[in-house]
Amino acid sequence: MAQRSVFVFAHLPQGWAPAGRLSLTQEREVVASSFAYGTRYIERPDAFEIDPVSLRLADRQRVRGVELFPVNQLTQFGGIRDAAPDAWGRRVIEAQRRVPANSLSEADYLLGAGSDRVGALDVRDALDSPVQPGAAPIQNLHYMLEASERIEQGLPIPAALADVFGAGASAGGARPKASVLDESNQLWLAKFPATGDTFDVARAEYCTLQLARLCGLSVPDAKVTDIGGKPVLLVRRFDRRWHGLTEQRLPFVSGLTLVACDEFESRLKGYSDLALAIREYAHPSLIRGNNEELFGRMVFNIFVSNDDDHLRNHGFLRDPQLPGWRLSPLYDVVPRPGVAFERQLHLQVGLQGKLATLDNAMSACSAFTPQRTTAIAIIRRIWGELRQWRTAFENTGASPRLIDQLAPAMRDLADICSPALQAEVRKT
Repeated sequence: MAQRSVFVFAHLPQGWAPAGRLSLTQEREVVASSFAYGTRYIERPDAFEIDPVSLRLADRQRVRGVELFPVNQLTQFGGIRDAAPDAWGRRVIEAQRRVPANSLSEADYLLGAGSDRVGALDVRDALDSPVQPGAAPIQNLHYMLEASERIEQGLPIPAALADVFGAGASAGGARPKASVLDESNQLWLAKFPATGDTFDVARAEYCTLQLARLCGLSVPDAKVTDIGGKPVLLVRRFDRRWHGLTEQRLPFVSGLTLVACDEFESRLKGYSDLALAIREYAHPSLIRGNNEELFGRMVFNIFVSNDDDHLRNHGFLRDPQLPGWRLSPLYDVVPRPGVAFERQLHLQVGLQGKLATLDNAMSACSAFTPQRTTAIAIIRRIWGELRQWRTAFENTGASPRLIDQLAPAMRDLADICSPALQAEVRKT
Protein backbone atom coordinates (compact mmCIF):
# COMPACT_ATOMS: atom_id res chain seq x y z
CA MET A 1 0.00 0.00 0.00
CA ALA A 2 1.47 3.33 -1.08
CA GLN A 3 0.67 6.83 0.11
CA ARG A 4 1.41 9.97 -1.86
CA SER A 5 0.67 13.66 -1.44
CA VAL A 6 0.09 16.24 -4.17
CA PHE A 7 -1.03 19.86 -4.13
CA VAL A 8 -4.36 21.14 -5.43
CA PHE A 9 -4.44 24.63 -6.95
CA ALA A 10 -7.53 26.78 -7.54
CA HIS A 11 -7.86 29.35 -10.30
CA LEU A 12 -9.09 32.60 -8.73
CA PRO A 13 -9.66 36.02 -10.37
CA GLN A 14 -6.01 36.94 -9.73
CA GLY A 15 -4.71 33.62 -11.10
CA TRP A 16 -3.60 30.30 -9.63
CA ALA A 17 -3.40 29.88 -5.85
CA PRO A 18 -2.47 26.77 -3.81
CA ALA A 19 -5.65 25.52 -2.13
CA GLY A 20 -4.42 22.57 -0.11
CA ARG A 21 -2.73 19.19 0.09
CA LEU A 22 -4.32 15.97 -1.15
CA SER A 23 -3.11 12.63 0.25
CA LEU A 24 -3.95 9.40 -1.57
CA THR A 25 -3.56 5.85 -0.27
CA GLN A 26 -3.53 3.32 -3.08
CA GLU A 27 -3.24 -0.43 -3.55
CA ARG A 28 -4.40 -1.36 -7.05
CA GLU A 29 -7.00 1.39 -6.69
CA VAL A 30 -7.34 4.34 -4.35
CA VAL A 31 -8.54 3.06 -0.98
CA ALA A 32 -8.48 6.32 0.99
CA SER A 33 -8.08 10.08 0.54
CA SER A 34 -7.66 13.07 2.79
CA PHE A 35 -7.39 16.79 2.14
CA ALA A 36 -6.24 19.76 4.20
CA TYR A 37 -7.00 23.31 3.11
CA GLY A 38 -4.11 25.76 3.17
CA THR A 39 -4.49 28.41 5.88
CA ARG A 40 -3.88 31.27 3.46
CA TYR A 41 -6.39 29.87 1.00
CA ILE A 42 -9.32 29.67 3.41
CA GLU A 43 -8.62 33.26 4.50
CA ARG A 44 -9.14 34.52 0.96
CA PRO A 45 -12.58 36.08 0.40
CA ASP A 46 -12.66 34.71 -3.16
CA ALA A 47 -11.78 31.12 -2.16
CA PHE A 48 -14.24 28.48 -3.37
CA GLU A 49 -14.90 24.96 -2.14
CA ILE A 50 -12.75 22.31 -3.82
CA ASP A 51 -15.62 19.88 -3.30
CA PRO A 52 -19.04 21.37 -2.40
CA VAL A 53 -20.10 18.15 -0.64
CA SER A 54 -17.07 16.91 1.30
CA LEU A 55 -14.97 20.07 1.54
CA ARG A 56 -17.43 22.80 2.44
CA LEU A 57 -16.19 26.23 3.49
CA ALA A 58 -19.33 27.48 5.24
CA ASP A 59 -17.49 27.34 8.58
CA ARG A 60 -13.90 28.21 7.72
CA GLN A 61 -12.69 28.06 11.31
CA ARG A 62 -13.89 24.46 11.60
CA VAL A 63 -11.72 23.30 8.69
CA ARG A 64 -8.63 25.34 9.56
CA GLY A 65 -5.70 22.95 9.96
CA VAL A 66 -8.00 19.91 9.86
CA GLU A 67 -7.49 16.77 7.76
CA LEU A 68 -10.80 16.20 5.96
CA PHE A 69 -12.19 12.99 4.43
CA PRO A 70 -14.80 12.21 1.74
CA VAL A 71 -18.40 11.78 2.87
CA ASN A 72 -20.32 8.49 2.69
CA GLN A 73 -17.13 6.45 3.12
CA LEU A 74 -16.07 7.29 -0.42
CA THR A 75 -12.42 6.72 -1.27
CA GLN A 76 -12.00 9.94 -3.27
CA PHE A 77 -13.25 13.52 -3.22
CA GLY A 78 -15.70 13.96 -6.07
CA GLY A 79 -14.62 17.55 -6.79
CA ILE A 80 -11.01 16.43 -7.28
CA ARG A 81 -11.99 13.25 -9.12
CA ASP A 82 -13.83 15.43 -11.65
CA ALA A 83 -10.52 17.21 -12.34
CA ALA A 84 -8.80 13.91 -13.14
CA PRO A 85 -8.40 12.75 -16.75
CA ASP A 86 -11.25 10.70 -18.14
CA ALA A 87 -10.85 7.25 -19.71
CA TRP A 88 -9.57 8.76 -22.96
CA GLY A 89 -7.27 11.19 -21.14
CA ARG A 90 -5.67 8.27 -19.30
CA ARG A 91 -4.96 6.52 -22.60
CA VAL A 92 -3.31 9.70 -23.89
CA ILE A 93 -1.09 9.98 -20.81
CA GLU A 94 -0.15 6.31 -21.08
CA ALA A 95 0.69 6.70 -24.77
CA GLN A 96 2.82 9.76 -24.08
CA ARG A 97 4.73 7.92 -21.36
CA ARG A 98 4.80 4.63 -23.30
CA VAL A 99 3.47 2.59 -20.39
CA PRO A 100 0.85 -0.20 -20.27
CA ALA A 101 -2.84 0.54 -19.70
CA ASN A 102 -3.86 1.33 -16.12
CA SER A 103 -0.27 1.03 -14.91
CA LEU A 104 0.09 4.48 -13.33
CA SER A 105 -0.99 5.61 -9.89
CA GLU A 106 -4.00 7.89 -9.48
CA ALA A 107 -1.61 10.65 -8.44
CA ASP A 108 0.27 10.26 -11.75
CA TYR A 109 -2.96 10.53 -13.72
CA LEU A 110 -4.01 13.59 -11.73
CA LEU A 111 -0.65 15.23 -12.32
CA GLY A 112 -0.66 14.33 -16.00
CA ALA A 113 -3.94 16.00 -16.94
CA GLY A 114 -2.40 19.45 -17.38
CA SER A 115 -3.61 22.87 -16.32
CA ASP A 116 -6.30 23.18 -19.01
CA ARG A 117 -8.37 20.38 -17.48
CA VAL A 118 -12.09 20.83 -16.93
CA GLY A 119 -13.08 23.31 -14.22
CA ALA A 120 -10.89 25.59 -12.16
CA LEU A 121 -8.56 23.14 -10.41
CA ASP A 122 -5.03 21.97 -11.11
CA VAL A 123 -2.97 19.26 -9.42
CA ARG A 124 0.81 19.62 -9.08
CA ASP A 125 3.55 17.69 -7.31
CA ALA A 126 5.02 20.75 -5.55
CA LEU A 127 3.99 24.25 -4.56
CA ASP A 128 6.50 25.72 -7.00
CA SER A 129 5.58 23.47 -9.94
CA PRO A 130 4.84 25.44 -13.11
CA VAL A 131 1.60 25.56 -15.07
CA GLN A 132 1.32 22.79 -17.69
CA PRO A 133 -0.74 24.04 -20.66
CA GLY A 134 -2.93 21.25 -21.99
CA ALA A 135 -4.45 22.84 -25.10
CA ALA A 136 -2.86 23.06 -28.53
CA PRO A 137 -3.64 25.53 -31.34
CA ILE A 138 -6.66 24.62 -33.43
CA GLN A 139 -4.36 24.52 -36.47
CA ASN A 140 -2.97 21.24 -35.03
CA LEU A 141 -6.29 19.41 -35.39
CA HIS A 142 -5.06 17.23 -38.23
CA TYR A 143 -2.08 16.13 -36.13
CA MET A 144 -4.40 15.47 -33.17
CA LEU A 145 -6.66 13.36 -35.35
CA GLU A 146 -3.68 11.28 -36.53
CA ALA A 147 -2.43 10.85 -32.96
CA SER A 148 -5.88 9.90 -31.68
CA GLU A 149 -6.20 7.20 -34.34
CA ARG A 150 -2.84 5.71 -33.37
CA ILE A 151 -3.76 5.77 -29.66
CA GLU A 152 -7.08 4.04 -30.37
CA GLN A 153 -5.28 1.34 -32.31
CA GLY A 154 -2.75 0.85 -29.52
CA LEU A 155 0.12 1.99 -31.72
CA PRO A 156 3.06 4.03 -30.43
CA ILE A 157 2.85 7.72 -31.23
CA PRO A 158 5.93 9.40 -32.72
CA ALA A 159 7.65 12.07 -30.67
CA ALA A 160 6.43 14.69 -33.14
CA LEU A 161 2.82 13.80 -32.25
CA ALA A 162 3.27 13.06 -28.55
CA ASP A 163 2.88 16.67 -27.51
CA VAL A 164 -0.11 17.69 -29.63
CA PHE A 165 -2.48 16.81 -26.78
CA GLY A 166 -0.52 18.97 -24.36
CA ALA A 167 -0.26 17.32 -20.97
CA GLY A 168 -3.33 15.12 -21.42
CA ALA A 169 -7.03 15.37 -22.17
CA SER A 170 -9.83 15.77 -19.68
CA ALA A 171 -13.62 16.23 -19.59
CA GLY A 172 -15.77 13.14 -19.47
CA GLY A 173 -15.97 9.97 -21.51
CA ALA A 174 -13.92 7.44 -23.41
CA ARG A 175 -14.18 8.86 -26.94
CA PRO A 176 -11.12 10.54 -28.54
CA LYS A 177 -10.96 14.24 -27.74
CA ALA A 178 -8.62 17.14 -27.02
CA SER A 179 -8.81 20.76 -25.92
CA VAL A 180 -7.84 23.30 -28.58
CA LEU A 181 -7.41 27.07 -28.72
CA ASP A 182 -8.90 28.95 -31.65
CA GLU A 183 -7.48 32.06 -33.33
CA SER A 184 -9.09 34.26 -30.64
CA ASN A 185 -7.56 32.18 -27.82
CA GLN A 186 -10.97 30.71 -26.97
CA LEU A 187 -10.98 27.14 -25.65
CA TRP A 188 -12.93 24.39 -27.43
CA LEU A 189 -13.26 20.66 -26.95
CA ALA A 190 -12.51 18.77 -30.17
CA LYS A 191 -14.25 15.38 -30.41
CA PHE A 192 -12.82 13.00 -33.01
CA PRO A 193 -14.33 9.99 -34.79
CA ALA A 194 -13.87 6.68 -32.95
CA THR A 195 -13.08 3.26 -34.31
CA GLY A 196 -16.31 1.33 -34.66
CA ASP A 197 -18.59 4.32 -35.25
CA THR A 198 -21.56 3.16 -37.33
CA PHE A 199 -22.69 6.68 -38.21
CA ASP A 200 -21.36 10.25 -38.25
CA VAL A 201 -21.34 10.82 -34.48
CA ALA A 202 -19.90 14.34 -34.76
CA ARG A 203 -22.73 15.58 -36.98
CA ALA A 204 -25.32 13.60 -35.01
CA GLU A 205 -24.26 15.18 -31.72
CA TYR A 206 -24.10 18.64 -33.28
CA CYS A 207 -27.60 18.31 -34.76
CA THR A 208 -28.96 16.93 -31.49
CA LEU A 209 -27.51 19.85 -29.53
CA GLN A 210 -29.11 22.31 -31.93
CA LEU A 211 -32.41 20.44 -31.64
CA ALA A 212 -32.15 20.67 -27.84
CA ARG A 213 -31.60 24.42 -28.19
CA LEU A 214 -34.81 24.68 -30.22
CA CYS A 215 -36.54 22.81 -27.39
CA GLY A 216 -35.52 25.58 -25.00
CA LEU A 217 -32.69 23.67 -23.29
CA SER A 218 -29.33 25.23 -22.45
CA VAL A 219 -26.54 24.01 -24.75
CA PRO A 220 -22.99 25.19 -25.51
CA ASP A 221 -21.89 26.67 -28.82
CA ALA A 222 -20.75 23.96 -31.22
CA LYS A 223 -19.72 23.43 -34.83
CA VAL A 224 -18.49 20.65 -37.09
CA THR A 225 -15.32 20.96 -39.12
CA ASP A 226 -13.85 18.67 -41.77
CA ILE A 227 -10.30 17.45 -41.13
CA GLY A 228 -8.90 15.41 -43.98
CA GLY A 229 -12.35 14.21 -44.98
CA LYS A 230 -13.31 13.26 -41.42
CA PRO A 231 -15.84 15.19 -39.29
CA VAL A 232 -14.67 16.67 -35.98
CA LEU A 233 -17.09 18.22 -33.50
CA LEU A 234 -15.95 21.39 -31.74
CA VAL A 235 -17.81 22.29 -28.53
CA ARG A 236 -17.12 25.59 -26.82
CA ARG A 237 -15.75 24.99 -23.33
CA PHE A 238 -18.50 26.28 -21.04
CA ASP A 239 -16.22 26.18 -17.99
CA ARG A 240 -14.38 29.24 -19.30
CA ARG A 241 -15.47 32.87 -19.37
CA TRP A 242 -13.62 35.87 -20.75
CA HIS A 243 -13.54 39.42 -19.40
CA GLY A 244 -11.68 41.39 -22.02
CA LEU A 245 -8.30 39.67 -22.28
CA THR A 246 -8.60 37.90 -18.92
CA GLU A 247 -9.72 34.28 -18.80
CA GLN A 248 -11.92 33.24 -15.90
CA ARG A 249 -12.19 29.54 -15.10
CA LEU A 250 -15.46 28.31 -13.64
CA PRO A 251 -15.33 25.53 -11.04
CA PHE A 252 -17.04 22.37 -12.32
CA VAL A 253 -18.37 19.25 -10.63
CA SER A 254 -20.32 16.34 -12.04
CA GLY A 255 -23.69 15.04 -10.94
CA LEU A 256 -21.80 12.06 -9.51
CA THR A 257 -20.08 14.43 -7.08
CA LEU A 258 -23.23 16.23 -5.94
CA VAL A 259 -25.15 12.98 -5.47
CA ALA A 260 -22.14 11.81 -3.39
CA CYS A 261 -21.80 8.24 -4.54
CA ASP A 262 -19.29 6.09 -6.40
CA GLU A 263 -19.52 4.72 -9.93
CA PHE A 264 -20.96 1.37 -8.78
CA GLU A 265 -23.72 2.93 -6.68
CA SER A 266 -24.52 5.49 -9.38
CA ARG A 267 -26.31 2.80 -11.41
CA LEU A 268 -29.06 2.85 -8.78
CA LYS A 269 -29.52 6.63 -8.89
CA GLY A 270 -32.03 8.67 -10.83
CA TYR A 271 -33.01 12.10 -12.04
CA SER A 272 -34.83 12.70 -8.76
CA ASP A 273 -31.48 12.35 -6.95
CA LEU A 274 -30.06 15.08 -9.16
CA ALA A 275 -33.12 17.22 -8.44
CA LEU A 276 -32.52 16.77 -4.72
CA ALA A 277 -28.84 17.73 -5.19
CA ILE A 278 -29.95 20.90 -6.99
CA ARG A 279 -32.11 21.81 -4.01
CA GLU A 280 -29.17 21.21 -1.70
CA TYR A 281 -26.33 22.87 -3.60
CA ALA A 282 -27.63 25.19 -6.33
CA HIS A 283 -27.96 28.89 -5.67
CA PRO A 284 -31.47 29.50 -4.22
CA SER A 285 -32.40 31.82 -7.08
CA LEU A 286 -31.77 29.02 -9.60
CA ILE A 287 -33.29 25.96 -7.96
CA ARG A 288 -36.70 26.21 -9.65
CA GLY A 289 -35.31 26.93 -13.11
CA ASN A 290 -32.56 24.29 -12.87
CA ASN A 291 -35.00 21.58 -11.83
CA GLU A 292 -37.40 22.44 -14.64
CA GLU A 293 -34.43 22.35 -17.04
CA LEU A 294 -33.40 18.94 -15.64
CA PHE A 295 -36.91 17.59 -16.15
CA GLY A 296 -36.81 18.89 -19.72
CA ARG A 297 -33.49 17.12 -20.35
CA MET A 298 -34.92 13.85 -19.05
CA VAL A 299 -37.90 14.21 -21.39
CA PHE A 300 -35.59 15.10 -24.29
CA ASN A 301 -33.44 12.01 -23.62
CA ILE A 302 -36.56 9.84 -23.66
CA PHE A 303 -37.62 11.23 -27.04
CA VAL A 304 -34.18 10.83 -28.67
CA SER A 305 -33.16 7.56 -26.95
CA ASN A 306 -30.03 9.02 -25.35
CA ASP A 307 -29.19 6.35 -22.77
CA ASP A 308 -25.70 7.74 -22.07
CA ASP A 309 -27.23 10.01 -19.43
CA HIS A 310 -25.19 8.75 -16.47
CA LEU A 311 -24.28 11.03 -13.56
CA ARG A 312 -20.95 12.12 -15.04
CA ASN A 313 -22.83 13.44 -18.07
CA HIS A 314 -24.65 15.97 -15.91
CA GLY A 315 -22.53 18.87 -14.75
CA PHE A 316 -22.64 21.91 -12.50
CA LEU A 317 -20.73 25.18 -12.65
CA ARG A 318 -19.99 27.63 -9.87
CA ASP A 319 -21.02 31.07 -11.04
CA PRO A 320 -18.81 33.66 -9.27
CA GLN A 321 -21.34 36.41 -9.94
CA LEU A 322 -23.96 34.81 -7.68
CA PRO A 323 -21.88 33.22 -6.11
CA GLY A 324 -23.20 29.68 -6.24
CA TRP A 325 -23.65 26.46 -8.20
CA ARG A 326 -25.91 26.02 -11.21
CA LEU A 327 -26.67 23.35 -13.77
CA SER A 328 -24.17 23.40 -16.64
CA PRO A 329 -25.22 23.42 -20.30
CA LEU A 330 -26.23 20.08 -21.79
CA TYR A 331 -23.43 17.91 -23.19
CA ASP A 332 -22.67 14.41 -24.51
CA VAL A 333 -26.13 13.82 -25.95
CA VAL A 334 -26.28 11.45 -28.94
CA PRO A 335 -29.34 9.44 -30.11
CA ARG A 336 -28.91 5.67 -29.93
CA PRO A 337 -30.80 3.89 -32.73
CA GLY A 338 -32.58 0.76 -31.53
CA VAL A 339 -35.23 -1.71 -32.57
CA ALA A 340 -36.76 -2.51 -29.19
CA PHE A 341 -40.09 -0.82 -28.56
CA GLU A 342 -39.50 -0.67 -24.81
CA ARG A 343 -36.37 1.31 -23.97
CA GLN A 344 -34.52 2.47 -20.90
CA LEU A 345 -32.30 5.37 -19.86
CA HIS A 346 -29.21 4.93 -17.71
CA LEU A 347 -30.67 6.88 -14.79
CA GLN A 348 -33.90 6.07 -12.99
CA VAL A 349 -36.77 8.04 -14.55
CA GLY A 350 -39.68 7.47 -12.18
CA LEU A 351 -41.69 4.86 -10.29
CA GLN A 352 -41.10 2.36 -13.12
CA GLY A 353 -37.36 2.63 -12.81
CA LYS A 354 -35.36 3.39 -15.95
CA LEU A 355 -38.27 2.83 -18.35
CA ALA A 356 -38.08 5.56 -21.00
CA THR A 357 -41.69 6.69 -21.16
CA LEU A 358 -43.36 10.02 -20.45
CA ASP A 359 -45.81 8.36 -18.06
CA ASN A 360 -42.85 7.17 -16.02
CA ALA A 361 -41.36 10.67 -16.10
CA MET A 362 -44.65 12.16 -14.92
CA SER A 363 -44.84 9.66 -12.04
CA ALA A 364 -41.94 11.55 -10.43
CA CYS A 365 -42.61 15.06 -11.73
CA SER A 366 -43.14 16.45 -8.22
CA ALA A 367 -39.39 16.01 -7.64
CA PHE A 368 -38.81 18.72 -10.25
CA THR A 369 -41.81 21.04 -10.03
CA PRO A 370 -44.77 21.26 -7.64
CA GLN A 371 -47.19 21.96 -10.50
CA ARG A 372 -48.18 19.10 -12.78
CA THR A 373 -49.25 21.68 -15.34
CA THR A 374 -45.65 22.95 -15.52
CA ALA A 375 -44.34 19.44 -16.24
CA ILE A 376 -46.98 18.95 -18.95
CA ALA A 377 -46.07 22.31 -20.49
CA ILE A 378 -42.40 21.28 -20.64
CA ILE A 379 -43.29 18.01 -22.38
CA ARG A 380 -45.57 19.87 -24.80
CA ARG A 381 -42.81 22.38 -25.64
CA ILE A 382 -40.22 19.67 -26.33
CA TRP A 383 -42.61 17.47 -28.27
CA GLY A 384 -43.64 20.46 -30.38
CA GLU A 385 -40.07 20.85 -31.65
CA LEU A 386 -39.19 17.17 -31.86
CA ARG A 387 -42.10 16.49 -34.21
CA GLN A 388 -40.02 18.38 -36.79
CA TRP A 389 -36.68 16.73 -35.97
CA ARG A 390 -36.00 15.67 -39.57
CA THR A 391 -36.36 19.25 -40.80
CA ALA A 392 -34.21 20.51 -37.92
CA PHE A 393 -31.47 17.99 -38.73
CA GLU A 394 -31.60 18.89 -42.44
CA ASN A 395 -31.22 22.56 -41.53
CA THR A 396 -28.11 21.79 -39.46
CA GLY A 397 -26.35 19.79 -42.15
CA ALA A 398 -27.39 16.19 -41.58
CA SER A 399 -27.31 14.06 -44.72
CA PRO A 400 -30.32 11.97 -45.76
CA ARG A 401 -28.28 8.87 -44.90
CA LEU A 402 -27.56 10.10 -41.36
CA ILE A 403 -31.22 11.01 -40.84
CA ASP A 404 -32.26 7.51 -41.91
CA GLN A 405 -29.66 5.99 -39.60
CA LEU A 406 -30.90 7.98 -36.62
CA ALA A 407 -34.61 7.59 -37.32
CA PRO A 408 -34.96 4.41 -35.18
CA ALA A 409 -33.74 6.42 -32.17
CA MET A 410 -36.37 9.16 -32.45
CA ARG A 411 -39.62 8.39 -30.67
CA ASP A 412 -43.13 9.46 -31.57
CA LEU A 413 -45.41 10.67 -28.79
CA ALA A 414 -47.58 7.55 -29.10
CA ASP A 415 -44.53 5.32 -28.61
CA ILE A 416 -43.73 6.68 -25.15
CA CYS A 417 -47.04 7.95 -23.85
CA SER A 418 -50.38 6.49 -22.72
CA PRO A 419 -53.54 7.70 -24.49
CA ALA A 420 -54.61 9.63 -21.40
CA LEU A 421 -51.30 11.46 -21.10
CA GLN A 422 -51.26 12.06 -24.85
CA ALA A 423 -54.57 13.86 -24.51
CA GLU A 424 -53.10 16.08 -21.77
CA VAL A 425 -50.01 16.92 -23.83
CA ARG A 426 -51.95 17.60 -27.03
CA LYS A 427 -54.48 19.81 -25.28
CA THR A 428 -53.95 23.50 -26.05
